[in-house]
Amino acid sequence: MTTRDTTVAVFRPDDERLRDAVELVESLGATPVPDPMLEVRETGASPRADAEYTILTSKTGAEIARETGWESGGTTVCAIGSATAEALREQGYGVDLVPEEYTSTGLVEALGDRVDGSRVEVARSDHGSEVLLEGLGSAGAYVHETVLYELVRPDGAGESAELAAAGELDAVCFTSSLTVENFLDAAEERGIRAEAVDGLTDAVVGVIGPPTRETAEGEGVAVDVVPEHADFEELACAVVEAAAPTYRD
Repeated sequence: MTTRDTTVAVFRPDDERLRDAVELVESLGATPVPDPMLEVRETGASPRADAEYTILTSKTGAEIARETGWESGGTTVCAIGSATAEALREQGYGVDLVPEEYTSTGLVEALGDRVDGSRVEVARSDHGSEVLLEGLGSAGAYVHETVLYELVRPDGAGESAELAAAGELDAVCFTSSLTVENFLDAAEERGIRAEAVDGLTDAVVGVIGPPTRETAEGEGVAVDVVPEHADFEELACAVVEAAAPTYRD
C-alpha cells in the first residue's frame, strides 16, 4: 500500500479544527476521511468570576469564555494542555498552570496540594470527565462546574463507519471518548455496528489518550496507537506512520 492510498478518518468538529486535521493528514501523504462526530452548541453560560482557580479544558471553551465577556481577574487560570493554553493566550488570557500530563488526572495531580479550601471553577462541555470534579473535591476544593457548551453528534455523521464496515478504512484518529461513542452510534443507526468494529480490527486505531483508550476498548475496539502527549498532530503523525510506515521515505 502506498501512503496516498492510506485512508485516515478524522472526527473533529466542522470548523477550523477539521480543516486543520485534513490539511495535516494530507501533508503526511495520506488521504483524509473527514467525518465530524461532534457539533458544538453554546449554552450562553459564562465561567464564574469569584473562583480562586479557573480550569478550562478546550480551545472551544477558551473561545466561548471570551465571547461571553469573562475576565480572568485575579483567578489562577489553569489549562488542561498546551493546545488549550495556546487558545487561552490567543483570547488574551494569561495562563498560570498547565499540568505535565494533559488529562483530568494530570490536573488533579498538579492542583491537589494547592486547592484545599479554595473555590475552583471548571468551565467546559457537558461531557467532561467526573475524574476532575471528584479529584479536586477530594483534595478539599469547593468545586463548581459551568457547562459552556454541549457536544452532539451532527446529522449525517457516519461515512467512516460505512467505510470501516466495508473494509475500506485504513486508520482512525479518535480524539475523545465521545467521538468513539458517536462513531459506534452512527454505525448502530445504519445497522452495521458489528461490521464496523470488525473493520477497525484490520485498521490502525489511534486515540488521543488513556481515557479514550479505555472507552474504545470497553466497546470492543482494539487500540493500536496512543501518543505520548494528548495532541492531535502527534496522534495523526503516529497513526499515519503505523498505517504506512514508509511515509517518511
